[in-house]
Amino acid sequence: MHPAHERALLLSRRHFFGRTATGIGTAALASLMARDAGAAPKRIGGLPALPHFAPKAKRVIYLFQNGAPTHVDLFDYKPELTKRKGEQIPDSVVKGARFSTMTGGQAVRPCLPNITNFTQHGKGGAWVSDFLPHTAGIADECCFVKSLYTTQVNHAPAICFFLTGSEMPGRPSLGAWLTYGLGTETEELPGFVAMTSRDKEASCGQIFYDFYWGSGFLPTKFQGVKFRGQGDPVLYLSNPDGQSRESRRAALDDLNKLNDLTLKEFGDPETATRMSQYEMAYRMQTSVPELTDFSKEPQKVLDMYGPDVKRQGSFAFNCLMARRLVERGTRFVQLLHAGWDQHRNLNTQLKIQCQDTDAPSAALVKDLKRLGLLDDTLVIWGGEFGRTPFLQGDIKDVKSWGRDHHPYVFTAWMAGGGIKPGTSYGESDDFGFAPAKDPVHVHDFQATILHLLGINHEKLTFRFQGRDFRLTDVHGHVVKGIVA
Repeated sequence: MHPAHERALLLSRRHFFGRTATGIGTAALASLMARDAGAAPKRIGGLPALPHFAPKAKRVIYLFQNGAPTHVDLFDYKPELTKRKGEQIPDSVVKGARFSTMTGGQAVRPCLPNITNFTQHGKGGAWVSDFLPHTAGIADECCFVKSLYTTQVNHAPAICFFLTGSEMPGRPSLGAWLTYGLGTETEELPGFVAMTSRDKEASCGQIFYDFYWGSGFLPTKFQGVKFRGQGDPVLYLSNPDGQSRESRRAALDDLNKLNDLTLKEFGDPETATRMSQYEMAYRMQTSVPELTDFSKEPQKVLDMYGPDVKRQGSFAFNCLMARRLVERGTRFVQLLHAGWDQHRNLNTQLKIQCQDTDAPSAALVKDLKRLGLLDDTLVIWGGEFGRTPFLQGDIKDVKSWGRDHHPYVFTAWMAGGGIKPGTSYGESDDFGFAPAKDPVHVHDFQATILHLLGINHEKLTFRFQGRDFRLTDVHGHVVKGIVA
């Protein structure tokens, strides 16, 4: 909504409330009593016109793999690379494509076959690396999108592009768009939560920038709430020493009255954000400790997520937290896990990364299905681009084998939430270098995610600096072949 329209609406409300104070007060009291009695609304906030049509998914868990997993070693089996091991990748395949500075000037680009073994799984015969046995076990729940491509060759712009629709910071992230448009299903927890983790070896220097879960030009109440990987998940939730919960409530009530006066006078949406965040923090004092208490989880469920599930800040811990969040009404959970940037350590670090992330990712899908939540929860697994099918470095130096950034084709998988399970969509060429069939651009991928949530990506817009912005900019087509 245009800020000027919000201002006019606010003034109209002020006039309305002033003239009808008694009636509105009675209605408000009844509403609060109903909420306290357990009759919470199904949706809190959001735009009245949304969803545009019946959604297949109600919520999203995005398992974003920072650093870019290597598609040709994990999902995209290419026997041609084995046949041509050590041979220069043909110029007719590369066609002058640009790469990062790490191989941009490398004259010798020998084909490097998959360093893992591949086998087919599920009714659809999906090719999955032996490094990912648990993911292979859920192949019949997944749609493997094998023809993704992007425009960015470096990490931060590429991640920003996937999560905000722009290579430059400043646009709202996917989770912010969804909570702005669809609201949330809980008043006790944030509608959008972000969590980060990284490989224990700290093998790459990936940075988690706040704009990956930011709200851009949307009011900041729609930005993701970052849960920390150690200590209290959210800072300053505990009452100061000597202050009771009752006195905290009284202080917040007085503060809200002052903020409400400011809001009525100036109509600044950031004042409304401040008020809502204070209220959310107060509610989270009781909801977050319960959320992070895994003691009532069945042991077989904990075992499914793996040995790291109780280690706060691990990918396994975050995956179980994601399930518990959506179970309690959170709209969008964004997990970011770094460590996939394997330029010189492919032969060692790839296996470790898979061991850390494979079981938790598959367990999340199975756990959601166990609870009846998978049908309307969309789970996404993927990174910002793939890795080159040729070697970075010297093929004789086996210990230092690696792959450079590769934006031209790569793989992600989706499960639940209205996708076609047990399928693969799109194909790359014989070298895993470029799409050969049904290419899927980043904006197409985003448009499809919104479609699954009942949103026409061309109609979810926000006017900023004289222009109607949207997640997909002026691009994007729904990939119907992914949708069930």
